[in-house]
Amino acid sequence: MTTSVAAYAAPAAKAPLERTTIERREVGEFDVLIDIKYAGICHSDIHQAREGWGEAIFPMVPGHEIAGVVEAVGSGVTKFAVGDKVGVGCLVDSCRACENCEAGLEQYCLKGNVGTYNAVGKDGEPTYGGYSEKIVVDEAFTLRIPDGISLDEAAPLLCAGITLYSPLKHWNAGPGKKVAVVGLGGLGHMGVKIAHALGAEVTVLSQSLRKKEDGLKLGADHYYATSDEATFKELAGTFDLIVSTVSAPLNLDAYLSLLKTDGAFVNVGAPEEPVALNLFSVIAGRKTLAGSGIGGIQETQEMLDFCAEHGLGAEIELIRADQINEAYERVLASDVRYRFVIDTATI
Repeated sequence: MTTSVAAYAAPAAKAPLERTTIERREVGEFDVLIDIKYAGICHSDIHQAREGWGEAIFPMVPGHEIAGVVEAVGSGVTKFAVGDKVGVGCLVDSCRACENCEAGLEQYCLKGNVGTYNAVGKDGEPTYGGYSEKIVVDEAFTLRIPDGISLDEAAPLLCAGITLYSPLKHWNAGPGKKVAVVGLGGLGHMGVKIAHALGAEVTVLSQSLRKKEDGLKLGADHYYATSDEATFKELAGTFDLIVSTVSAPLNLDAYLSLLKTDGAFVNVGAPEEPVALNLFSVIAGRKTLAGSGIGGIQETQEMLDFCAEHGLGAEIELIRADQINEAYERVLASDVRYRFVIDTATI
């Protein structure tokens, strides 16, 4: 038997989100019914609700930074019990059988993973995300939120946290490594926290020095303004790893000049427009230009446990559901420090 729940949805591309009712599927044998407590607002939500990344499915209920409490479980569920604190990130399914899925890289499923929203599940029905009262998710794609993190500060970790943790771990950020984070926003502020906790020397590269005090408090050792041309001269050949979190096109050649030999520039922000590149920027110095998605389920759980161990939660501004459209505009204006989180009790 399906369950009707309240949600906030975009009825069409670029349309304001509005309160509505959606149907959640019946709790199956391996399903977990989650009473959603908090849902983070990711820039990805805005890109997709406004079709910035291509054609989308409407009505759309965004939200893939979900934290809540287990309300019911299917008869075959072994990992979770009623009352457990849990989260759901960007994925709710994958083929589970391809080379990548078997390696714990469900985010790179060769047959295509199933997104938490703006996707079609194996049942042929559209998926609806976390801007809602409840969600039903297979236990294999449900995460345990450790006691060391409050649910509201944990919600953004399910996307922003893992999006930074995965490349930082993959490219070996740690003691003796110089790491730069481009942009101090919802993603970037978690990058600074995690890179610092991993033991790297951390630099923030931001358009201005407006958030310098915040950046240093979050764990950055250095903070530079990229609007100052002297920055690129001073920092040439400095970094082992640069992670770009911004969704605006950058002058890649300029940023690649900041890498050491064998350094890597990794994009986790996804601009809607193509970017240009002079290939000599990577040929000289054997540099790597790369991208990184989120993380697999195992790595996402590892990230949550790491954050709990080091006392890392997101810096949040809690909002009511009727403030979502205003929050979208403020995200676009970089007017949030550093992640909006919806109190879903207000839906």
